[in-house]
Amino acid sequence: MAIEVGDKAPDFALKDNHGATVKLSEFRGAKNVVLLFYPFAFTGVCTGELCALRDNLPKFTDRETQLLAVSNDSIHTLRVFGEQEGLEYPLLSDFWPHGEVSRAYGVFDEDKGCAVRGTFIIDKDGVVRWTVVNGLPDARDLNEYVKALDTL
Repeated sequence: MAIEVGDKAPDFALKDNHGATVKLSEFRGAKNVVLLFYPFAFTGVCTGELCALRDNLPKFTDRETQLLAVSNDSIHTLRVFGEQEGLEYPLLSDFWPHGEVSRAYGVFDEDKGCAVRGTFIIDKDGVVRWTVVNGLPDARDLNEYVKALDTL
């Protein structure tokens, strides 16, 4: 079951597409976080979603918000994907232990071996304030993220 609104967001430390460790707790007190889980790099719907976020990044940075995208791909795959698509926000690898953070947020599909499309908006205090979880083929609407951020 996915983490719900009002829950404290589970902290984590994951490597990004450049090999740096990113901890959710680093943003506490400083920025809201849009934590976005997606199945795999280089797939159609995922690429479309992440590129839409790239193209609308000021909608997040202008709202004191850090965008963090998490998949179960390796950091090497994410590095190439990020470079190819010009993604300038952290792509985090939940590769090993495989799906550990995805499971903590309740969005890991055991049968498919990857995260489903789950998004969690976490406020500066580390509390989940908005969430949506979609199945693998169903893209999310980033305008819904912006509306939710405007309520914080």
